[in-house]
Amino acid sequence: MAVPEKDHQQPGHENADPDREVGELVGRLTEPGELEPAERRRLLGRLARSLASGAAKAREAGVGRGRWLADVFLNIAPRIPIRDLHTLSEHHHGLTGEQLADDLVRTAQKATMTVGAIGGALAAAEFAAPPLLLSAPAQLVAETIVVAAIEVKLLAELHEVYGVRVQGTGTQRAAAFAAAWARQRGIDPLAPASVSLALGAATKSALRNRLMRTLGRHLTTLGPFLTGAVAGGALNRMATKKLGEAIRDDLRGKLPPGQRSKELDP
Repeated sequence: MAVPEKDHQQPGHENADPDREVGELVGRLTEPGELEPAERRRLLGRLARSLASGAAKAREAGVGRGRWLADVFLNIAPRIPIRDLHTLSEHHHGLTGEQLADDLVRTAQKATMTVGAIGGALAAAEFAAPPLLLSAPAQLVAETIVVAAIEVKLLAELHEVYGVRVQGTGTQRAAAFAAAWARQRGIDPLAPASVSLALGAATKSALRNRLMRTLGRHLTTLGPFLTGAVAGGALNRMATKKLGEAIRDDLRGKLPPGQRSKELDP
């Protein structure tokens, strides 16, 4: 894939707008379609550098890592590309209903497994080079953010497949999907407060805890040789599969029987 000119950072402009860059990079890493391994690795490296800059500023301001991580994710959530049902079916060879949901989960598993393997390989390389070890946490934070974004995208698109419509502005919907990911549950279409209260203190706390648990899982990638890559990929794949199963079970129960049959029958 050719690298757009705008991707080449000019000297003195590396941190001109790190928040915007983080959102753009996560958007590119979660958009439909395959990325070449080298391109994905390059984008993850750029994301790690941008996040490291933001984390340093947060530490100077006395902001804890968990709170900062949640704030970063809520800022980038509206940039996660969510497809409607028609587009999803087109992108997945005309599949509908449960078959489409199956394919979405498989695709998300592959994506988070790939991110985990790349992040684990980068961390493993630095494990063998002690002077560079201090930069590894930024890579793991980048991996955590991207995996969370992929899973939020999966969760949101499963709502489309199961006909559970979430109302609100783009920002409100993004916050609601992030909150649902934090709880590992679907959104109840009969409870409008689930969207309007998505940015409340309790939700932010749940999101912070979920992100920190995901980050803790990725710490297993700090191993020698390729053990980190293997562990990172496998753990991400299993976690994404578990999330997909939980959300699908939850969404099936949120539709009336007649509507459920209409939405899911091919």
